[in-house]
Amino acid sequence: MLDLIGNRLVRAILGSALFLQIGIWVRNFAVLLFVMEQTNGNALAISMISVAEYTPIFIFSFIGGTFADRWRPKRTMIWCDILSAISVFGVLGTLVFGTWKAVFFTTIISAILSQFSQPSGMKLIKEHLPPERIQAVMSIYQTIFTIFMILGPILGTFVYHKFGIMVSISIMGLAFLLSAGSLTFLPVDSVSAIQKPVTTLSQEMKAGIHYVLAKKTLTLLGLCFLAAGLGGGLVQPLGIFLITERLGLPKESLQWLMTFNGLGMLAGGIIVMIFAKAISPQKLLAFGMFISAIGLAICGFSTFPWLTYLVHLLMGLVLPCIMIGINMMMLQNSDNEFIGRVNGILMPLYTGAMVLTMSMAGVLKEMFTLVAMYEAAGVLYIVGLLFLVPLFNAQSAKGTIS
Repeated sequence: MLDLIGNRLVRAILGSALFLQIGIWVRNFAVLLFVMEQTNGNALAISMISVAEYTPIFIFSFIGGTFADRWRPKRTMIWCDILSAISVFGVLGTLVFGTWKAVFFTTIISAILSQFSQPSGMKLIKEHLPPERIQAVMSIYQTIFTIFMILGPILGTFVYHKFGIMVSISIMGLAFLLSAGSLTFLPVDSVSAIQKPVTTLSQEMKAGIHYVLAKKTLTLLGLCFLAAGLGGGLVQPLGIFLITERLGLPKESLQWLMTFNGLGMLAGGIIVMIFAKAISPQKLLAFGMFISAIGLAICGFSTFPWLTYLVHLLMGLVLPCIMIGINMMMLQNSDNEFIGRVNGILMPLYTGAMVLTMSMAGVLKEMFTLVAMYEAAGVLYIVGLLFLVPLFNAQSAKGTIS
């Protein structure tokens, strides 16, 4: 693992991820708390924060992925961070001289630019690292995200309450600049990445769709994403009701569910990182989906706090298996020139499905029981798992499953 950290590309990408996570979590909680103060907790205004974060994924993910396949990856990532920083400082000026509603643009603009930057990072990882080392790097990358899911809310809340919205937004801008500085240490783009395309943008977008549909693995992976997103979104807003209705605990106990889930994610990321070479991404993804399905079913029925907490710890433990398995399968089954478009097509399937069922969860809860909602989510995860079965059969026929 130490030799990976010593790799120039790995250090640059992980350094960038570290700075970005600091900026993003300070932004998330500063904007949330600021909007709550300005609107006296208006539910519509608060919900618009999520709209500002997720809408750019639908609109720009495929477009960003297509441009990521056309542009130089290193240059794209650096400029996305620089432009994000410029936009943040522009919003800071608007807050001073204009309206508080400008804070929404810090989320919107950085979310848009991330749709160009993120697939470029995946291209660089596949281009510069041998296949046997990619899964370990993705594990380290996922572990950084997990650590900030635990520490990020604490950091963001502390910065906002201690220093206010202006300093919080300034930290976000500085974090983007530090990320851009870290990315300057990336290796120079290869010649193949610098060659200009001879096709139009629309032609390349159509080629990306045909590419995904023509590859059975990617098509089935997309269907798996869709089912998992529907299941995850169905129960994502219902944790508070699990605490109050099923367990009979005060709503403040929700923090313990999140804590156990976060600790599980941290442990899971470390375990996958250690055993990365020994486990195929198909097995990682299938194992994570199966345990999550069982965990959701148990959570729906459980009336014992210790059991529900334990299951959330277990589901957190396998979440890195799902995320790393997904990214690895996309990288392994995509040619370099199509990575951006594959990412831009498949990832919105998961996010879109999740947002769809999240928006319906409140209405569905009034129509069905909480138990039924969690059991339905578990069934959807099993459906997603079934889409992976043909991939195992195909790999077994070739004798390539590890």
